Amino acid sequence: MGTARYLEIAETLRQAILGGELPVGGRLPSESALMTRWGASRGTVRQAVALLTSEGLVGSRQGARRIVLSRERRHSFAELNSFAQWAHGLGLAVTSRILLRARRPAGPEEAEGLGVPEGSEILHVLRVRHLDGEPTMLERTAYAQWAAPAVEALPEECVSIMDSLARDAGIVAQYGEHLIDAVAAGGQDAHLLGVRRGSPLLRQRHVSLDQGGRAIEWSDDRYRPGSVTFSTSNSAAAAPLGRRIGDRAV
Repeated sequence: MGTARYLEIAETLRQAILGGELPVGGRLPSESALMTRWGASRGTVRQAVALLTSEGLVGSRQGARRIVLSRERRHSFAELNSFAQWAHGLGLAVTSRILLRARRPAGPEEAEGLGVPEGSEILHVLRVRHLDGEPTMLERTAYAQWAAPAVEALPEECVSIMDSLARDAGIVAQYGEHLIDAVAAGGQDAHLLGVRRGSPLLRQRHVSLDQGGRAIEWSDDRYRPGSVTFSTSNSAAAAPLGRRIGDRAV
């Protein structure tokens, strides 16, 4: 019951921020006001606000009323494994279309990401994803051979491959590693995302593993400029985001 309530509170506040009812620079209602409005405990209200903080929508200063920071579409690290769930959480219409599925030998980066020998057979999938009808992200994904048949069985317009694999085949991603950088749009990227060749694209490369540590997918995802912002939080005790120069960690 408490979990459902904090999500409901967060969704109402999220829509108020995205719709401009709570403007950037303005303050959120106080914890006491939210507790009274929703008949909720202080802990439930704080969970709701913490969720908005993780999305980068509000500030997280302690001892003061939270301030609206942004109306951007932010993609928190907790949601990286499901683009569709993140989009639906913001009230956005998400559609997807698989443009290509082909078995072929794994290239060097795919082999390293999946932890298989170079040249091993993988399933290559090219997919374009839309938010509110606009092309937003292009995925080039290599699926491990053991997961390939389940992916091949999915319809071309499958909205979320990972959610479908979990539901239909019991293949559940439990762990992920992500690399984020920027690249220039090539000819195919430009055509499918509706941008000029050479435009800067936000790129996320990631591997997803199941509970037993088996790699499910290695993906190179490229976002249209201005469509998505990634956010993360760290502290002196924990730093989930690392830096790299090229492919070398620092």
